[in-house]
Amino acid sequence: MVSAPAAADAVARARRLPGLAVGLHLVLVDGVPVLPPAELSGLVGRDGRFPGNEVAAGFRFFFRPGARRRLAAEIRAQFAAFRATGLALDHVNGHKHVHLHPTVARLAVAVGREFGLRAMRLPAEPPGVLRAAFPAERYRAPFYGFAVRALRRRIARAGLAANDRVFGIAWSGAMTEARLLALLPHLPGGVSECYFHPRAAPGDAELAALLSPAVRRRLAELGIVRISYSDL
Repeated sequence: MVSAPAAADAVARARRLPGLAVGLHLVLVDGVPVLPPAELSGLVGRDGRFPGNEVAAGFRFFFRPGARRRLAAEIRAQFAAFRATGLALDHVNGHKHVHLHPTVARLAVAVGREFGLRAMRLPAEPPGVLRAAFPAERYRAPFYGFAVRALRRRIARAGLAANDRVFGIAWSGAMTEARLLALLPHLPGGVSECYFHPRAAPGDAELAALLSPAVRRRLAELGIVRISYSDL
């Protein structure tokens, strides 16, 4: 999130870790823009922030030409801000998966390619895998499956790399060691992304999962190779 308060600190840490693959997390809902709010009329509220209602934002993106032009300008500004960090662009995704919106997806691909975009996250979480790993729990196919399929086609047409599936949507904020260990044996062949929201706080379960020796051993036992989007 290039406009977030801790962005400069995150960039400084990433520079000290050259093996860390860093992507751009486009923020177009529930966050702060890069451009001045005065240049984003109709997209931001009186507080200068993007509103948190994705559905209402989606209608604005789709039906208002003026909003689309300002949206394109903000997307370009976020790519430019990422380039200014000097970090290599590993991939792009969207806050709250906003890049599933066809207008955002089209603009992110078109603008992103000018900035060297080569990979994009596909937020496709297969409920069948979740049911196999957790038979006592219920998982339904998401209502936005049509948008996932459309994004998959767009990514393929653009010649971009992408993951085959992702895990972390159903358990957002609760990707614990236990859940991860139960999920790993059920991962299908191909590229799966597991994403987390760790906090640098004592006892944070998602940070513990990422640092877990048990998870690392299980990955080795199952022959699962850890990669970045750039490896694709």
